[in-house]
Amino acid sequence: MARLTATEPFIHPDCEITDSRFGAYVEIGKGSRVSNSYFGDYSYCDRYADIANAQIGKFANIAAFARIGATDHPLHTAACHHFLYRSDDYWDDVARDEDFFAHRRSRTAHIGHDTWIGAGAMIKPEVKLSDGAVVAAGAVVTKDVDPYTIVAGTPAKPLRLRQPREIADRLIALAWWDWSHEALRDALPDFRAMQAATFLEKYET
Repeated sequence: MARLTATEPFIHPDCEITDSRFGAYVEIGKGSRVSNSYFGDYSYCDRYADIANAQIGKFANIAAFARIGATDHPLHTAACHHFLYRSDDYWDDVARDEDFFAHRRSRTAHIGHDTWIGAGAMIKPEVKLSDGAVVAAGAVVTKDVDPYTIVAGTPAKPLRLRQPREIADRLIALAWWDWSHEALRDALPDFRAMQAATFLEKYET
C-alpha cells in the first residue's frame, strides 16, 4: 500500500499547521511549521522545516531545517522587538499590530516546480525560485533564481546550471509536472534511466 495519497497530506507528528492548503501526495516532515502557505502536488518538506507565506509548486523537495519566507522585524522604527507588534503579550490594554502581520503575510515567496532546497537553506520573503532551481545546503537566497540554476552561499549566487538553457526551456515546455498520476507511473522507468535530453526526445510531441 502506497504511503502517500491524493486525498490527504501525510503530516508527521509535532507539526504546527495554520492557514495552509495542500495538494495531492504531499508530505510534511516531523516538527515542521507551515503557515499561510500552499504546497502543490507531490511536494514535501523534511524534518523541522519552517515555511510561512509561501506558494510552493509541484514536486518541490524541501530538506530538513529549511526556512522559506523567513519573517522579519521592523528596522525603520526606534525598536525592532516583538513588543511593537505582539503588544498584547506584554500589556492587557493594547492589541496586536494587525497591519504589521497583514504586511508580513502579503510578502509571498514563490517556489517553482521540480525545485530542491537543501538542508538549512533560507528563502527570504518575496523571492521567486523558478522551475527546476536548486538551492545548496545552508544558502541564504535574497534574490530571484533563474530556471534550472543552482545557487549557493550567503547571500546565494549562481554556481552553475542544472541543465543547459535549451534543455531547461524544453523541460518547462514539456511541463511533465502536470501529467496525471497514471502517466507519471507509466513513464517512471524512463524518468529513472534516461538523461533529460533523451527523455525529451521521447516525450515531446
